[in-house]
Amino acid sequence: MLPLGILTAAQGHPMLVELKNGETLNGHLANCDNWMNLVLKEVVQTSPEGDRFFKLPEVYVRGNNIKYLRIPEEIIDIVKEQQQARDSGRGRGGYRGDGRDRGRGGRGRGRGRGRGGS
Repeated sequence: MLPLGILTAAQGHPMLVELKNGETLNGHLANCDNWMNLVLKEVVQTSPEGDRFFKLPEVYVRGNNIKYLRIPEEIIDIVKEQQQARDSGRGRGGYRGDGRDRGRGGRGRGRGRGRGGS
């Protein structure tokens, strides 16, 4: 279970994001990318001291500023079910390709012309 898989499954769900500077953001995940940059909607931002609160319609969070994420347990269950469904098709043997490009040699491989040179 990879973090990005969990994040993509969490889109549209509420989450808490704590930043490295101590601020916390509570909102619904609208979008995320491969660098864990997040877009949160309907956000309540809390100061590091916990004494000030700000309501914001939308926040962009750069991934390298995130300390941790707290997501609902149901999201992890959803991702586990998706993984099990995907892995259930796999078994011993399984798909081995279409029979091409096996073994050594083959045309167009390497730089030389065989053992003899020239």
